Amino acid sequence: MERSSRAPIPKSVLWLVLLSFALQVASIGVFRQYRTRTPDDHFGFGWEMGRIARSIAQGHGYGSPYGDSTGPTAWEPPLYPYLMAAVFKVFGVYTYASAWALLTINSLLSALTSIPIYLIASQTFGERVAQWSARTWAFLPYIWYWSVHWIWDTTFTPLILSLVLLVSLELEQSREWRNWLIFGLLSGVGALANPTTLAFLPFCGLWIWRQRHRRGLSSLSGIAVSSAIFFLVVTPWLVRNYEVFGRFVFLRDDFGLQFRLGNGDGADGMSRVYLQPNLNKLEFEKFQRRGELAYAADCKRSAFDWVRAHPRRFLVISLKRVFYYWNGVPKPTDSTAFWDFRSSLFLASSVLAIWGLILALRQKRCGAWLFAGLIVTYPAVYYVVYPHARYRHPIEPELVILAVFLLSQAKDRTRKLAAPVESKA
Repeated sequence: MERSSRAPIPKSVLWLVLLSFALQVASIGVFRQYRTRTPDDHFGFGWEMGRIARSIAQGHGYGSPYGDSTGPTAWEPPLYPYLMAAVFKVFGVYTYASAWALLTINSLLSALTSIPIYLIASQTFGERVAQWSARTWAFLPYIWYWSVHWIWDTTFTPLILSLVLLVSLELEQSREWRNWLIFGLLSGVGALANPTTLAFLPFCGLWIWRQRHRRGLSSLSGIAVSSAIFFLVVTPWLVRNYEVFGRFVFLRDDFGLQFRLGNGDGADGMSRVYLQPNLNKLEFEKFQRRGELAYAADCKRSAFDWVRAHPRRFLVISLKRVFYYWNGVPKPTDSTAFWDFRSSLFLASSVLAIWGLILALRQKRCGAWLFAGLIVTYPAVYYVVYPHARYRHPIEPELVILAVFLLSQAKDRTRKLAAPVESKA
């Protein structure tokens, strides 16, 4: 099916953004979300990113993800820690004012995501789905939870990924160089915020090339321009890493620890949080003594040794991680139930979105395979590391669109079935 041409953003959607933002900011105050966790010297205020931001704000540079002046780091990508550091310099380190500022920024980013959601849905599924998708995102309390509670890149990544997908739809038939430039810029910024976004880019590029090739449009020069812009954006960070570590480090270097948290003796599909350096004194001492790169390499070696020795167990827990990613990670309780009511709601939203994707593919909706590529590629790393509810949030805008599309189709089908009955009456 051919998609409609891009429509202008209605004023109703802009008002939607403003109202959503205002309500989220109000929620910060009503529920006192600015009162961040104070134990362990405020580590819950941004966790590793907060520690790095504190180091920057205090003039010690980009380092010490667990405190105690452990030196330069690439433990986290740079974008959000530098944003936090800027806020800390203005409003103070780990203060209520800084929490207010960061959560307000998160709320703004979340509210703004309603715009690409509307534009994506309008181009792929029509105006009605676009309006309801934007409204659902703007006013769903679950969406607000991540913006008013988590001081992390959790609201920035969904916005960037949505914009990448939107520009990809534009590039399907665009002859403007501007879109190639924007695609490269967004890809680079996304990588500096959350490198997991890179998993989607190869599929995205192939999809754009294929769609343009079918229309007789050239893509080679555009891809070259986008790639050049991407590397211009990320190269300063790569150069910095080489200068401080004396070797090439691509964006971040904590994969070894993350892989070990999910794989090893006692692993059961979730994170073994007790091995994190902030919670384990022995692990932190190893981090200090060995240094960041060597510590990460040791963790990676240990986890891969375990995987090679227990391939069947690794397969089993990876399948559990796939389930937990879409069902929600079970809470530690005295009950042995496989999931609770909250997980059931989480799973229901996943089922609706995936069902909507299948329907879109069957109807050959334009952009359906782009949605499919995002849903297949983005979560892949979490299937071998460990899942968390917030790891689904970056692709939540697309899941919302697909779920709304499914419900709209069901409503249309119900109306068609009811029409003959009404006419006979």
